[in-house]
Amino acid sequence: MSPYLGELASLMAVFSFAIVAPGADTAMVMRQSLMHGRRAGILTAFGVGTSLLFHLTYTILGLGLIVSQSLLLFSVIKWAGAAYLIYMGIMALRSPATTLPDAGPGVATAPMSDRRAFGLGFVTNALNPKPILFFLSLFSVLVSHQTPALVKGAYGLVMASCLILWFSAVSCFLTMPKVRSAFSRAGVWINRVTGAVFIAFGVRLALSRAE
Repeated sequence: MSPYLGELASLMAVFSFAIVAPGADTAMVMRQSLMHGRRAGILTAFGVGTSLLFHLTYTILGLGLIVSQSLLLFSVIKWAGAAYLIYMGIMALRSPATTLPDAGPGVATAPMSDRRAFGLGFVTNALNPKPILFFLSLFSVLVSHQTPALVKGAYGLVMASCLILWFSAVSCFLTMPKVRSAFSRAGVWINRVTGAVFIAFGVRLALSRAE
């Protein structure tokens, strides 16, 4: 078996746990899917996946090491991300209570442009400095220094694609008529719950340290 396939298998074995672990990205995709429909949820998933490629690219280029070793740069990214998540949480809490329409997966309570849906997913992930440390440690331990950058880039493309597929599947599940109908009964709490979740993740990020 090619050593590259072995490296990819090792990366995916670890990364698969990171994909399904709940976080700010998951909360964002869920809220987008429930409030704005399947299309917005999937586009948000693509935004998250593209942002993941962004993190992987500069990690492979060595810039991630610079960021991880610079307390100032890490803190700037961390506080920007925390402020963004807390802002999103406050905006969600201040939004009027919304009852989801009991309808098909394409129905949204409010229209959202494709660009904004993609951007929300991208920014939510891009302003989190934790992926920098995660991918640095992951690639340092599991990927050989002799592995070409192009091959490492292919690893990143596979990982980002799997992340997009996972979040797209989550969006499709949440917008199935029966599932959406179940959530519609608690629709008035969606803004409150997601707002509290965003604020909690923002505070958690603000209190995190570069280890």
